Amino acid sequence: MATYTTEIASDKLVSDNPIHQRLLKAYIAAKPLVNGDLLEIGCGEGRGVEVLSDLVRSYHGLDKIGEVIDKLQQKFPQAKFEQAVIPPLGTVPSEHYDTVVSFQVIEHIQEDKVFLEEIYRVLKPGGKAIISTPNIRHTLSRNPWHIREYTGTELVQLCEQVFDKVNAKGIGGNDKVWSYHEANRKSVNKIMRFDIFDLQHRLPASILRMPYELLNRVNRNKLHKQGGNTVTDITHEDYLVVDHPDKGLDLFYVLEKK
Repeated sequence: MATYTTEIASDKLVSDNPIHQRLLKAYIAAKPLVNGDLLEIGCGEGRGVEVLSDLVRSYHGLDKIGEVIDKLQQKFPQAKFEQAVIPPLGTVPSEHYDTVVSFQVIEHIQEDKVFLEEIYRVLKPGGKAIISTPNIRHTLSRNPWHIREYTGTELVQLCEQVFDKVNAKGIGGNDKVWSYHEANRKSVNKIMRFDIFDLQHRLPASILRMPYELLNRVNRNKLHKQGGNTVTDITHEDYLVVDHPDKGLDLFYVLEKK
């Protein structure tokens, strides 16, 4: 039986639907941007191969979880999957891919600039990388699975140190999405009022992960119970690519190599 953490939102759990659809939107938005040979860094449950593989010449997925890789390779034998702890992208040759996608990954990487430099290295001249990551301006509490989160400006400045062109956008939403986010914010604030010593920012991440998982799952189930159709009816079409990163729940950047 599969175990789904709140960090890996699943399409199998109804209460995860708004987060699943939000993550899916990045892939939908990437569809007109991908071409040729595609590398996905952090392929997770396989959204990328499902949405993008028919649009490219070849698909290569990397993920650190071996069990995930094995299942995806069996399900999608036409694609290539490889277990890897990154950075660096040691087994990946330089100037090999036309497109790299990496969604909700960079916030987990200690050496974030090295991570971007490795993406740049494996891209062909003229290639594009498409990345997403949470917008810290809309984060509701500390996520102990994340090394850091970024403002739009911070991520632009980091990417401009590596890439030749940075097109910074965001993934926001319509009223349905923002209503869910506001309900989530109020619910999280009710939980966090008990953290009178600000332990979420004082304790090591390793200690916080178990209570974070428990409370996050309870909160999502509560929002589903209270919201009903407002949770289940959200689709990727309710999430919108916006022209400024500060307007997005997530940052969505297209990075180009000359």
